[in-house]
Amino acid sequence: MRKARIPHAMRIHPVRIACVNKAKTSLGAPLSVLTAALQKCYDQHFLPVWGYPVKLYNTSKPKPSDWLFIYFDDADEAGAEGYHDITHRGQPISKVFVKTSLDDNVPVSVTASHELFEMVIDPIANLWAEKTSHTQYGYEMCDPVEEDTFMVDGLPMSNFVHPSWFEPFKHPRGTMFDHLGRLTKPFSLTKGGYVIIRQNGRVVERFGSLAKKKRFAREDRKGHRSEFRKPQGIHIRARKTKKAR
Repeated sequence: MRKARIPHAMRIHPVRIACVNKAKTSLGAPLSVLTAALQKCYDQHFLPVWGYPVKLYNTSKPKPSDWLFIYFDDADEAGAEGYHDITHRGQPISKVFVKTSLDDNVPVSVTASHELFEMVIDPIANLWAEKTSHTQYGYEMCDPVEEDTFMVDGLPMSNFVHPSWFEPFKHPRGTMFDHLGRLTKPFSLTKGGYVIIRQNGRVVERFGSLAKKKRFAREDRKGHRSEFRKPQGIHIRARKTKKAR
């Protein structure tokens, strides 16, 4: 029997992502262990849903053609070293701020998986999903469920939403809107989630609960990728909190 040939357009080569540790603060696990767990989490949980393969590797000298995934102590360190969100060769960069994450009581593996998932689907944080002609939601995979986690090889990983979460129509019963099955409809939030919304050109934030809003206000969000959706130099207005479902 002849083997079926896969059309060239259907062959998807993994995007190579170089993982570089510039942080002095402990990652909570050796870089090799953390990267292996992130790859396993991605391959077993995220890839089957979103269908975009990546290959993570640890290095101190990334290849110029590869994306970068860099661990810093905080955003000030990243700024001092001149790292932005696109390399001089035009490749995306994702930054994990280790000390900042731990100061917010978030394990590094949760922050890293959060950044990885969102980086892959929207590398430079410029995509928006249209709910109505006047309302768009930032295309962020983890923000709506960002305080919910699951374990992979002993390390906690971030929950993430499914493509159906961004689809503004009625779905069949049993549709999954996030990996852990906490949400029941598009554009909804867990109590620990939040979203950035653009309404009539104005950017606002919405939180899953009042408690989340208060926690969010205490966090250092400087350098977080979703912050780049906000107008530069403008502190955006928080939308009135709705009761979490």
